[in-house]
Amino acid sequence: MDLLAVNRLARAFYADVYADPHNQENLARFTFLSPDARRFYAGWDQAADISVAVLRTEAGRDPHDKDLHDLVGELSTRSDAFRTRWGAHNVRHHGTGFKRYHHTAVGELTLAYQGLEMAAEPGLTLTIYTAEPASPSEQSLRLLASWAATPRTPEPAPHTGD
Repeated sequence: MDLLAVNRLARAFYADVYADPHNQENLARFTFLSPDARRFYAGWDQAADISVAVLRTEAGRDPHDKDLHDLVGELSTRSDAFRTRWGAHNVRHHGTGFKRYHHTAVGELTLAYQGLEMAAEPGLTLTIYTAEPASPSEQSLRLLASWAATPRTPEPAPHTGD
C-alpha cells in the first residue's frame, strides 16, 4: 500500500497522504492513523476493509516480508479499527470497483478504479482511477489536474537586511 510512483494529478489527489510525513506515503497508515482519512474516504469503512484485505493478500503472497510484518504490527498496536478488521481474516482480490472521496480542494468524487498486477514484479499493482464522462467527478478531476499542472511560484526569501 506504498505509493511508489505517481503523476502530478495523483500527487494532488493524495495531497493529504503526502502532507503528513508520518504516513510515509502509505495508504494503510493514512487510512488507519490519520484523522484526515475519515474525511477523505467518503466510504471510510469500505476503504478500511479493502486496505486490510489487500494487506492480508500480500501477507499470504509473501509471509516473510519484514516490512509488511512491521506495518501490520504498527497498525495493530495503534488502531483498534485495524486490529478488529485484521482479526476477521478477510481476504479479497482488490481489482475493480468504485470508491467515493472528499477532496479538500475539489469536493466529492466518485471514481472507478482498476488495479493492474505487474507480472514482472509480483506484489506491485498499477491502479488507474477514472471518472464517469461528463460527470461532476470528471469536472472535479479536471479542475484538480489544472491546479496540479499550474507551476507554483516559489515564496520570496525573507529580507534579512544588509
